[in-house]
Amino acid sequence: MATQDTEAPGEFRLPRSRLANERLHALIPGGAHTYAKGDDQYPENLAPVISHGRGAHVWDVDGNRYIEYGSGLRSVSLGHAHPRVIDAVRRELDRGSNFVRPSIVEVEAAERFLATVPTAEMVKFAKNGSDATTAAVRLARAATGRQRVALCSDHPFFSVDDWFIGTTPMSAGVPAATTDLTVGFPYGDLAATEELLDRYRGEVACLILEPAAHTEPPPGYLAGLRELADRHGCVLVFDEMITGFRWSEAGAQGLYGVVPDLSTFGKALGNGFAVSALAGRRDLMERGGLRHSGERVFLLSTTHGAETHALAAAMAVQTTYTEEGVTARLHALGERLAAGVRAAAAGAGVGDHVVVRGRASNLVFATLDENGQPSQRYRTLFLRQLLAGGVLAPSFVVSSALDEADIDRTVDVVAQACAVYRKALDAADPDPWLAGRPVKPVFRRLA
Repeated sequence: MATQDTEAPGEFRLPRSRLANERLHALIPGGAHTYAKGDDQYPENLAPVISHGRGAHVWDVDGNRYIEYGSGLRSVSLGHAHPRVIDAVRRELDRGSNFVRPSIVEVEAAERFLATVPTAEMVKFAKNGSDATTAAVRLARAATGRQRVALCSDHPFFSVDDWFIGTTPMSAGVPAATTDLTVGFPYGDLAATEELLDRYRGEVACLILEPAAHTEPPPGYLAGLRELADRHGCVLVFDEMITGFRWSEAGAQGLYGVVPDLSTFGKALGNGFAVSALAGRRDLMERGGLRHSGERVFLLSTTHGAETHALAAAMAVQTTYTEEGVTARLHALGERLAAGVRAAAAGAGVGDHVVVRGRASNLVFATLDENGQPSQRYRTLFLRQLLAGGVLAPSFVVSSALDEADIDRTVDVVAQACAVYRKALDAADPDPWLAGRPVKPVFRRLA
C-alpha cells in the first residue's frame, strides 16, 4: 500500500516511476500511447508506472500497491488477469492467432455477440473503438448519400479520426473542410436536434451519440431521436463503448429498448484485450459485404481485427457477464462506493465540492472550488491524497474484481482526502497541498 500522506504532500515519492516516465517521454510522444493515460493527468511526479495487476489491484515499479478504478480506461471490467478470460486466450494462442482465411472462431464469436446483443443483425470485429465508429460514419454516408455528421457535443470522445478530432481543441493537422462537415447537438434536447436537422435538411448522414453517460436519458429522449432519424432519413448510431455491458449485457439499447441502426462496442468487450465491434441492421451492414448488387463500401478490413485470442477473450467476457450477473455486481459495488464517498465528503464538510456523478457502474467525480466551479487544482489535491492512500482513481468506475473491503478502504482514504480538501477550501487556496503544477485537461491546444 502506498504511504499515507494527508498533511505533507511532498513526502510521498515515486522515484522509479519518475525515471520510467522520463524514458517514456524520450521515446513515445506524450509518454503514453493514450492521452488519457499521460502523466499530465496526474499530480506532478506522482504518475505511477505500472508493473503488473491482479484483480482490482495494480503495483507500480516503486513497489506500491493500489486499489484501481477505471481500469484500462474502463476496459478491464472483470479485473486484471481474469481466470476465465486468460484460460480462453491461452487455448487459442496454442492453436495460432491469425491465418490467411477466417478462423472458425470468427463465426463463433459473431454468433455469441449477436446472441448477447439481439437488437443487431450483423457484426464486424476490429481492434479499437475509433475504427468502429469511423466505419459507422462511413457506412451512414454511403447509405444516405450525405456528407454531414451530427454528433452529440456533450460527449467527450468518439474517434481519433478527422471527422471528430477536428471538433476538439487538438485539431492541428485536420483540414477545415473536414471539420466543417461535423456539427453538434446537445444531449437530451430533442427540439435543438430537430432544429439542427431542419437547418441542414437533407444533409445529415447520421446522428451519433453515447445513448447514456453521466445522467439517465430524459423520458422519451432516445425514442424521440429514433423518430427524428427516421423522419429525416438519417442513420442513428449508438456509441456503446462505455454503456456496453456496464448498462446491460446488450448495452444501453438492451436496457432502454430503443434500437439504433448501427452501434459500436469495445472496452469491456475484451476485458483489456484489443477487440471492438460494429453491429447493426443487415441491410446497412451488408453494404460492406459481398452479397448485394450496390456500390461497395470499404467498411472494416484489418489484419489483426479477428485475432483468435482476442475473440476468445470477448466470448469469455460475454459468458462471464451472463452466467455470473456481472452487470448487477458492478451496480451494487458502485452504489456502495457512491454512498460511502458522499457520506465521507459530507462528514468533512465538502459534500458540495467533491461530487460523485453517473450510473453506479460508471461513476466519475467532480472537484469544485470554493465558488462551486470545476477546478483542476482541487482535482490535483484530491488525486494526490488518493494516491498517497493507495487508491489509483482518475474516476470511480468499478470493476467486478473489487470486494467490499476494497470499497470500504477506498472510502476511508477519501475521508482523509476530504479532510485536507476542507483545509484548502478554508484557506481558499489549494496550492500548498499540490507540490507542483495542476493536472491538465486532455483536450487543449498547447502542450
